Amino acid sequence: QVQLVESGGGLVQPGGSLRLSCATSGIIFSMYDMGWYRQAPGKQRELVAVIHSGGNSTNYADSVKGRFTISRDNAKNTVYLQMNSLKPEDTAVYGCKADKRTSPVRVYWGQGTQVTVSS
Repeated sequence: QVQLVESGGGLVQPGGSLRLSCATSGIIFSMYDMGWYRQAPGKQRELVAVIHSGGNSTNYADSVKGRFTISRDNAKNTVYLQMNSLKPEDTAVYGCKADKRTSPVRVYWGQGTQVTVSS
């Protein structure tokens, strides 16, 4: 059974930091591109950051470049999102996605964790 379990969300003041974790099980983690997405109320889900299976290639949404860092630990089957200099507009439900692009293609999603940036 495949599981993606996010943790680390919460309430933080503007300018603060949070570190999200997404622990996976039931997949060969090293074969998957891992991404963080977010969805704010009334808005479409958007890609925040992705780290490719090799671990050397990352991509970020323009809105988080320089503030967020995605990383992975293949030994722990876990992907992280370090979020610094948080802004109220970062408030959203953050979820992780596991994406295997080689055959057989597989995509899995976690349930998400709430991040609220407010004073």
